[in-house]
Amino acid sequence: MANTSSRTLRLLSLLQARRYWPGPLLAERLGVSARTLRRDVDRLRELGYPVDANPGVDGGYALAPGAALPPIVVDDDEAMALAVAIQSHLAAGDGGEAALRALTKIVQVLPRRLRARLNAVGLSTTPAPWSPGLSIDHAVLSTLALGCRDSERIRFAYHAANGTQSTRLVEPFKLVPLGQRWYFVAYDVDRRDWRIFRIDRIATAEGAGTTFAPRRPPFDDVAVFVRSKVLGGSPGGRYQVEVNVEASADTVSGFVGRWAEVRARTPQSCTMLMETDSLDGLLFALGSIGADFTVIGPSELKTLTADWSARFAQA
Repeated sequence: MANTSSRTLRLLSLLQARRYWPGPLLAERLGVSARTLRRDVDRLRELGYPVDANPGVDGGYALAPGAALPPIVVDDDEAMALAVAIQSHLAAGDGGEAALRALTKIVQVLPRRLRARLNAVGLSTTPAPWSPGLSIDHAVLSTLALGCRDSERIRFAYHAANGTQSTRLVEPFKLVPLGQRWYFVAYDVDRRDWRIFRIDRIATAEGAGTTFAPRRPPFDDVAVFVRSKVLGGSPGGRYQVEVNVEASADTVSGFVGRWAEVRARTPQSCTMLMETDSLDGLLFALGSIGADFTVIGPSELKTLTADWSARFAQA
């Protein structure tokens, strides 16, 4: 049987992980008697955790909301998820002092092994000016980040958008959060080319155990490179786009970055100019700004906007 302190922490972790625990099942998970379980619950209450108990043979326990926020027990993956989420929030320019204090508290108590993982994520990440999403496996994210930091080749399973599955061996370069996705930029050893991978499509990533001499990438700004590939912006594209947006130039620049030219018209309006081969990604970006806009050209963008508008109206 574990000692009292470690058992109490284990009990707290279980109560936080599930809305309601039947008493017998909870006692079995802890390896204690019903009487010992009641004592451990009382000990949690003394520490300020409000635990509700339903009496009887079929009774159980649930952690109730309290008047104050007590300490929260999290496991390794949960701690990493919290830290990465706050770190990304700060990188996007949000969160302020409260987010910074929260990140500092988490980092201070992280074990050395987790602190190294988080450090690698921070050093290997290049934020793009959209809010990043975190619907990814943080073990994979950490493995990729460590590969970027340590110049170690990474092998992983990847499933493409068309359903094709493959095993990749790459030389990691950078992680880039963009929109609601994270992207991984690396040199594909077998295909002998630079590639962008969606991290939510990567599984079973692991270090290959071999280091490499960093290559010079064929781009100067990795965030611009990812945005241009994902959203379709590219110099010399076949569409010459001009759109008037009813939002400040700074606001629009924060969404479209450096792959478009943004000229202020008034303090609360601007004109966006760009060349692109793909209009779908551009229209998605315009819709994400949350402001009225007028398409000046090309005619293909006007047609696509009308088509999207009709479909959204029907939905």
